Amino acid sequence: LQSMKGIGKIAAASIISNLPELGYMTNKQASALVGVAPINRESGRFKGLRKIQGGRHQVRTVLYMAMMSAIQPNSVFKSQYQKLVAAGKPKKVAIIACVRKMIVLLNSMLRDEVMWEASKV
Repeated sequence: LQSMKGIGKIAAASIISNLPELGYMTNKQASALVGVAPINRESGRFKGLRKIQGGRHQVRTVLYMAMMSAIQPNSVFKSQYQKLVAAGKPKKVAIIACVRKMIVLLNSMLRDEVMWEASKV
């Protein structure tokens, strides 16, 4: 986990202890378990905004802070964040979208037992 820029000792320990299922589930299940999957709020004709809810808030908090530091050196997340902000998304929404991408990548890394390589993303 620590091979990815932005994931340090504390974030890796928090992920391993609070999310032991990571690597054994699908990407959608992983993002929903952390609570960063967008949930529709629709009923009949009512079309609401998508929001994140539920999940394990300890992991979500740690990954939010890890993303704040990962946006600086990690070119994958930096370009994703800048693209979303340029499209008019609020900054917090862009960060949560990047956290979801981070969860998907971490899940794939653990499932395939590989180290982080930015060139393959």
